[in-house]
Amino acid sequence: MDKKHFYITTPIYYPSAKAHIGHGLTTVMADAMTRFKKMQGYETRFLTGMDEHGQKVEKAALAAGKTPQQHVDDMAEMWSSLWKKLMVENDDFIRTTEHRHTEAAQALFKKIYDKGDIYLSKYQGWYCVSCETFFTERQVGEAHLCPDCGKMVETVEEESYFFRMSKYQDRLLEYIEAHPDFIQPVSRRNEMINFIKGGLEDLSVSRTTFGWGIPVPINSKHVIYVWFDALINYISALGYGTTQDALYQKFWPADIHLMAKDIIRFHTVIWPIILMAADIPLPKQIFGHGWVLLDTGKMSKSKGNVVDPVVLIEKYGTAAVRYFLLRDIPSGQDGYYSEAALVQRINIDLANDYGNLVSRTVAMVEKYFGGAVPSCGALTPLEEELRAIAKTAAEEAACCMEKLDFPNALSAVFKLIGRANKYIDETAPWTLAKDPAEKERLGTVMYHLMESVRIATLLISPAMPDIPAKVWAQTGHQAAENCLWEHAAWGGTKAGQPVKKGESLFPRIEWKEEAETPAPQPVAVPAAEKEPAAKAEPAETQALIDYEDFAKLDLRVARVLSCEKVEKADKLLKLEVQVGEERRTIVAGVAKYYTPEQMVGRKIVIVANLKPAKLRGIESQGMLLAASGDDMLEVITLQSEVPAGGKVK
Repeated sequence: MDKKHFYITTPIYYPSAKAHIGHGLTTVMADAMTRFKKMQGYETRFLTGMDEHGQKVEKAALAAGKTPQQHVDDMAEMWSSLWKKLMVENDDFIRTTEHRHTEAAQALFKKIYDKGDIYLSKYQGWYCVSCETFFTERQVGEAHLCPDCGKMVETVEEESYFFRMSKYQDRLLEYIEAHPDFIQPVSRRNEMINFIKGGLEDLSVSRTTFGWGIPVPINSKHVIYVWFDALINYISALGYGTTQDALYQKFWPADIHLMAKDIIRFHTVIWPIILMAADIPLPKQIFGHGWVLLDTGKMSKSKGNVVDPVVLIEKYGTAAVRYFLLRDIPSGQDGYYSEAALVQRINIDLANDYGNLVSRTVAMVEKYFGGAVPSCGALTPLEEELRAIAKTAAEEAACCMEKLDFPNALSAVFKLIGRANKYIDETAPWTLAKDPAEKERLGTVMYHLMESVRIATLLISPAMPDIPAKVWAQTGHQAAENCLWEHAAWGGTKAGQPVKKGESLFPRIEWKEEAETPAPQPVAVPAAEKEPAAKAEPAETQALIDYEDFAKLDLRVARVLSCEKVEKADKLLKLEVQVGEERRTIVAGVAKYYTPEQMVGRKIVIVANLKPAKLRGIESQGMLLAASGDDMLEVITLQSEVPAGGKVK
């Protein structure tokens, strides 16, 4: 049987002098997806690169006192260096000034021209240099501002070649309707359908007012419009149009074009129509993820609020930065970044939960079994449950990864990690070790902890690819036996394999938010194999909790889609809510204060990571927040434009 193939691309990035973590999100997502597919046995191809043509690049080079080629050469080194720092393993880095791209772009332009779908005319209208996009009078409004970036647009009047996009409007709509997964997530799909139904105009695809671009093959006075030129990189990098097209034959059509939502219009309208006109198959899916937002809004150089990923890597390490981006940015939606949130993820998820599990487990095998993994004896329901959770974690994580839902994929893995930590408390190895008669039972417990560590580490490796080697060095597992997704099946740990405790994987960060953030000081978290401390004071005497306890709550915005009374329960309402792309059922005791009709359409706040509970036979997947007092109750409701799935903090 032929080997399965997988091809994923990110946009080719503009040669900017400043990268931000939004760029990092796109490329880390693509890298994690590629690693996952490799673990499933696919032959993969991962493309990124740099978009080097256009008036904006020419102006930036002139301002820097360089030629355009010198300018883009310098910027290409910056992007390549960033991807290495983020442990991104792309197979190719395409530059649109390369001969292989020029050759393919000119061949495709000529093919569509010969077909009659490109014609010469005159363009007169509005153009945004920053976005390199043409707009109509209606789109720029009376103020003549770019609808995308808000900058002033310019009037342009010049001879131009036009691409008959309008000819393909109905055909593109039919294709999108027939292929529901072509544009994802669903919100982007609906947005693009509405845009196309608004009417497509023929597109100006050449310029004569500047020369930094690929010459039009039939008229060297013109250069190809950058958004026609740049999109072709996805096939020029595979050798399309040349005799060396083996990669094109193997990997096209692409499985996923991955990008931020602000450029999805070019990829879901212009690019598919180019391919249709050239009789080339369309990519299987175009996925537009959300933005990484700050409290001040979307990052931009003009606002001066760009977060440099290199600075974060130097302070916190690549693994932690990758984990945060994949864990905290909701699938397909905007997500918020703050340094405090990053540090919380490091301390709670990586140091307290995962890192401490590894450290405790290895330390106990060393202490109780001389540094060799013991054999597994008879099982109890606790072991059966842990094995079931490990199996579910692998299945759920794989399902979520296929949908580019990295937050929930990682959440599934951390359910296993959390259950393993609880298993330690339930089995109390330190107590078993005191009784020689419990030696076999202690061995069973330690074996199950070692297996839980192994499976969790394997499943988390697409997100943090440098961590497995550090774990295997302590646990004695072999990388070659833990590199495929199928290796997550229970039983990979071998009795007798040696363990050796090493340095903490994720030292705890002591950090306080100040006007000028000091460099974090790592504090090693000791292994916790010793007996637990004495019981704390009764809950009623504890008026205060640590912030970390509060931070464990995952509070999310949810939109109520439907609501009905629970039969034979006067106080209960059953709500169907949307949290991002996910739908949940929540049972709430608010029927005394709200009718079902009053709840529908509200944006409420829910505890999203609460363990499901059954109420009157209905599984409630979360809890809504409300304020009460003096026989009054009010559900906490948002009136802002914060999207469903947004994090409350």
